[in-house]
Amino acid sequence: MLNYALRRLAMLPPMLLAVSLAVFLVLHFIPGDPARMAAGPDATEADVEQIRRNYGLDRPLYVQYGIYLGKAVRGDLGESFQTLAPVTEGIARTLPATIELAVAGMLIAVVIGIPMGILAATRPGGAIDSALTALAVLGISMPGFFLGLLLMLLFASTLGWFPPTGRGTWAQLVLPAGTLGLPYVATFARLTRSSMLDVLSEDYIRTAKAKGVPRSLVVFKHALANAAIPLATAFGMDFGRLLGGAVIVETVFAWPGMGRYLIDAIMARDLYVVQGVIIVFAALVVVVNLAVDLVYGFLDPRITYS
Repeated sequence: MLNYALRRLAMLPPMLLAVSLAVFLVLHFIPGDPARMAAGPDATEADVEQIRRNYGLDRPLYVQYGIYLGKAVRGDLGESFQTLAPVTEGIARTLPATIELAVAGMLIAVVIGIPMGILAATRPGGAIDSALTALAVLGISMPGFFLGLLLMLLFASTLGWFPPTGRGTWAQLVLPAGTLGLPYVATFARLTRSSMLDVLSEDYIRTAKAKGVPRSLVVFKHALANAAIPLATAFGMDFGRLLGGAVIVETVFAWPGMGRYLIDAIMARDLYVVQGVIIVFAALVVVVNLAVDLVYGFLDPRITYS
């Protein structure tokens, strides 16, 4: 397992290199002059040219990328055009908030979705199963920002149970985490249901029932344990989507995370901030998927790493 983990970690630098190159090219080919946006509307042409020279934006693209890459491997992701602060400082300031929000959202999806899927699998065709189908359609079709506004209107403005914005207390985490995690409740519930139904039809489950093994033991020890691998796979895949959703959720709820930091940078065409944040997002997704791959061996001892 150690060799497998090291091989997977060795793939991280090439993947980040490809991500950084793609982001660099996209940002430089979209319309707009980052130097002029950084200088402000009242800047003279001389000011814009000075900024362009200071950041090396007057050099060929391959030279700019080479300089950026050389600094990045030393941990220097450049400086923000707007604040002149190092990008690494901005990421270090906002990353904990994004991790907190993502973990809370995923916990909501898992803690609510998996039990719902188990109930639906043990009572197929029942009221819970039908409600789960309706919930799945609603969760897939409703945009995250719209769900956030609905939750804010109901629980913050109307009922006054939770604050609508900010970070610092558990109450301020409830609405953004719910907005982020609730759409994935249906995903985990449907996947749990389908995986459990497949496992519950196996011969060894019928044998356990025939021997008089308690129903709860059959469901949770035998069936759920063997249905856990698809759930772990979904966790790794959905974590990347959840980080993408965090960009919108953080903007709606004024959550001071990397998503909001990224949106502000995109609006200001702050190249180095956008590149740095996307690289960190990519690294997080790769590391989480590596962790999920390693968990497979604990969920099913028959799995070997070669």
